[in-house]
Amino acid sequence: MNITGFLYAAGLGTRLYPLTATKPKALVRFNGKTLLDNALDKLFGCGVSNVIVNVHHFPDMMVEALRQHPFADRILVSDERAYLRDTAGGLKFAEHLWQKSDLLLLYNVDIVSNIDLNNLISSHIQNKADATLAVRHRQTQRYFLFDRESGKLCGWRNVKSGEEILTGTSDDAEELAFSGIHVMNTELAHSIPTVEKSSVTGFYLSMSENHRILAHVHDGDEWCDVGKYDQFRNLLS
Repeated sequence: MNITGFLYAAGLGTRLYPLTATKPKALVRFNGKTLLDNALDKLFGCGVSNVIVNVHHFPDMMVEALRQHPFADRILVSDERAYLRDTAGGLKFAEHLWQKSDLLLLYNVDIVSNIDLNNLISSHIQNKADATLAVRHRQTQRYFLFDRESGKLCGWRNVKSGEEILTGTSDDAEELAFSGIHVMNTELAHSIPTVEKSSVTGFYLSMSENHRILAHVHDGDEWCDVGKYDQFRNLLS
């Protein structure tokens, strides 16, 4: 099976300012390693054939860093320097780079975790899912809702604003926080409607009623989002 990694690294890094005033957030160092190298090591460590990295903020610095990586010959660049397309639009924009793959393993560059990605992929395949989202029981503002019995995505909720989107009938939905790591069949990814700015959250919700978009709970793993400056400093202290 041909699995392609997709590393979301194009963001402006505004939450990490001032660390991102002169560099992209992917090149911020954490525990002696850039976030970029940490994520690439994680992806290549689970046997992906290649990794697509999208770039926008300080794109030339990103391209140079990727050229120097030990697996540079297996890294493809999706150049979004014209404008950011968000998580769904950016993935669709890179379609020509992943269209011959069977699966996409998607990873946010500001996530640091010891999650077993091979286990995530195996769970996705064994459950015959169209997409599988790594999720945790943790406190946050926005949650995906999954039916407890089937494990299928059935909605989304913002507990701060009260906004809620329900996409299926469930008598027992569970709030689970997205970990920024997911697996998607390329057949489903081809259905993303536009290369313009759009979120994978909205895409998953729009497809959830007729597709198997499942939860992969990994509460036992270490996980942190280092994309916020205050949290980043606390982790280093």
